[in-house]
Amino acid sequence: MTETAPPLLPVPAAPPEPGASGRLLARAALLTAVLTLAGALLGLLRDQAFAHVFGADTDTDAFLIAWTVPEVAATLLIEDGLAFVLVPAFSLALVKRGTPGPDPVRALVAATLPRLTLALTAGAAVLIAAAPAVVAVLAPGLPRADLAVDCTRLTATCVFTFGLAGYCSAALRGHGRFLAPASIYVAYNVGIIALLLLLGGAWGVRAAAAGVACGGVLMVLVQLPALWRSWRRRERPAVPAARREPGDGAAGALRLALVAPIVVFALSRQTQVLIERFLAAPLPAGAISHLNYAQKVAQMPMVLSLMLCTVTFPVIARALAAGDTERARRRVESDLIVAGTIVLLGASVVVACAPQIIQLLFQRGAFAGHDTAATAAVMRVYALGLLGQTLVGVLARSYFSEARPLWFPACAMLAGLATTAVTGAFAVPAWGAPGIAGANALGITLTALLLLWGSGRRRTALSVRWVGGQLARLVVAACGATAAAWWGAAASSSPVLATAVGAFAAAVTFSIVARLLRVREFCLLFRPVTRKLWHAR
Repeated sequence: MTETAPPLLPVPAAPPEPGASGRLLARAALLTAVLTLAGALLGLLRDQAFAHVFGADTDTDAFLIAWTVPEVAATLLIEDGLAFVLVPAFSLALVKRGTPGPDPVRALVAATLPRLTLALTAGAAVLIAAAPAVVAVLAPGLPRADLAVDCTRLTATCVFTFGLAGYCSAALRGHGRFLAPASIYVAYNVGIIALLLLLGGAWGVRAAAAGVACGGVLMVLVQLPALWRSWRRRERPAVPAARREPGDGAAGALRLALVAPIVVFALSRQTQVLIERFLAAPLPAGAISHLNYAQKVAQMPMVLSLMLCTVTFPVIARALAAGDTERARRRVESDLIVAGTIVLLGASVVVACAPQIIQLLFQRGAFAGHDTAATAAVMRVYALGLLGQTLVGVLARSYFSEARPLWFPACAMLAGLATTAVTGAFAVPAWGAPGIAGANALGITLTALLLLWGSGRRRTALSVRWVGGQLARLVVAACGATAAAWWGAAASSSPVLATAVGAFAAAVTFSIVARLLRVREFCLLFRPVTRKLWHAR
């Protein structure tokens, strides 16, 4: 029996937005995507500069332990937890603006900013004082624990600066301003790269840690002008105070209930990195660095694939709010297939051309040939989990678009985390750093399968069997593309030419196989091109 796609039945559309609002939203989404991509590319340039100056040894391992602090702080204070609390609070204050009494926005700032500043200052101070204990917990047996402590004390300042940057971002998004919040990672990476190049020779890896501290300050400064203009501007309330619903007072408790599972989910994803570094600490010098470089490069296809989901996330949320579950279901299914196409095509190039890519990006200065070989070996294994990571990113957005507490994604993430930890503990003695990468791929793939299975039992009720069939076809296309890219890359000794030929061979093979296997979204994507070529004959 052949498998068919779910019928595309006509459904009632969600309430349309005003034209101006729709255009502003589209422009904001485009600018956010462009600046996010710019930040990711600058992050890659940062890693290139770091590898060029320091290579991969015990010193870089020590810095990457300290790098854990900004990674966790960004998750909690910028990307998830703080934003889910403050964005609704500022939105409500703006609604009440213009009513008799004190300015509600300024009242909110007066009530929250001093307390938050005090808490952030205390948290940074405690982390600075407890840096030796933190390093001992994160990486027992690390050869340069003293250097890791120094770097941790420098990066601990980001608890304060990231918290303020997250506060500014939430306030600006509440005001409908998206350009400045989207530029914070551009400013952050510029600060790191600048100090790395200026002071790397004199300070060693401490220069990179100081760059983290400087980048955190720039994240705040880049948002202050827009924030000042927003707070000085008095806007008319969108909804009169008398029309607020009686149940608005319970919104705070509801938001806390919504935030808790999201924070657990986000921290669980971040804990994967902690487990990897914990397992890699006793390995030979440079193992943590090889893992870090491999992850940063291999994740680029995932970053590109999730750009689409960042833009369509509000569409899904609006459709669910309007009760249009069919539209939301079709959107999520389409996102899964399109994102899977992008990430699997990228993964095929990463697996086939890993040595050439690492040589092209990093092999210069202190980063030697043996570092290239070790990083490429890790990257090939790590790429096996890219599809799982992408599916988790897409499905998590669809889960959390529902305005109700959902603990299933967090539980699925914890199950994958446990799998990573247990598998990694057994794999490290036999395979070293590639074993850690394999454990990561296994754990995140398990999480993706659990989320996909659970998505068929939600309001959107995805067709799990159909989506799984489409993804399986894409995996077959990726296998063929990997073989073609491997053959193409082997034909040249130049890393630039080998990567280019391998990428071209992968794209052509992937397109042919996916078209022959009738992957729906892939066929719809290339149908206009096919028609133009046919009529041109």
